[in-house]
Order: sequence, then C-alpha cells, then structure tokens
Amino acid sequence: MSEEGKRPQSVLFACTFNTVRSPMAEGVARHLFGREIYVASAGVRPGEPDPFAISAMDEIGVDIAKHKPHSFDELEDDNFDLIVSLSPEAHHRALEYTRTSAVEVVYWPTIDPTAVQGSREQMLDAYRNVRDDLQKRIKEALGWRPMMPARRDDKG
Repeated sequence: MSEEGKRPQSVLFACTFNTVRSPMAEGVARHLFGREIYVASAGVRPGEPDPFAISAMDEIGVDIAKHKPHSFDELEDDNFDLIVSLSPEAHHRALEYTRTSAVEVVYWPTIDPTAVQGSREQMLDAYRNVRDDLQKRIKEALGWRPMMPARRDDKG
C-alpha cells in the first residue's frame, strides 16, 4: 500500500508477455476486490494465452480464459496509482512508462513458471506456486480483509 497506508484505487500488474504472472495477479486482485479497485495487466510485449495459467486459476474459481495478452502501449487507461512489476523486464519498462508521472512502482520478483520442466503435474505445481504467492502478496499489499458474515438479529 502507499506510504499513507491508503489502498490504491487503480493497480497495473506487469510482466514480460502478459500471459502468466500479470494476468494471474490481475485475476486474483479482481476476485478479491471486485470493483473496489480498478485492476489491469500488461506486458513488455504481448504473448499467447497460457493453458497452464488458465488451469491453475480455474482451480481457485478465477476465470482468465478470455484474457487477451497486450503490451503497455495497448493499455486503454494509463492512469494508475500503483504499478506492480513481476519481472525484471517489466520493472524496467514500468519505470520508463512512469518517468513523467507520479506513480508508485514496486517490484515483486516472481519466478517464471514456464521455465519449469517435468511432468504435467510438476509444471502445473510451478504455476500453482506462483498463483498462491501472488495471492498472498496481493492480500498483504492491498490490505484485503475477508467480509464478515452478516449478524442475525435475534429480536425478530
């Protein structure tokens, strides 16, 4: 969160191709915060949708199958309170992108699960680890709190 402890109203997650890490982070943040925070994602350059990322997110009830990878240059809105970069390339691009604006940019080094080799299950585990790590960091950084169940009034 920002220095004042205030939750940002708009967040951009960025990675290299906008196919795995940043769409996962965008999906998690939208799932957790709904319309409380405007959330988007971008890549240094657009890639192709990743079926393992889609599967890992489906497991937690977050659908990113319709996500279309795009670059910083293709963003519809460029007014963000916070940019979270998830790869070194994206961090460098985010710093260039915000050179003339007062936007907080943070770097969360996040492994690229596409580099993992092995069985389908081992590869999917790498994606799950990234998903779970992003979910934890997003909850902490943006101050997520579970909704309290409504109290029943025993008077009626």
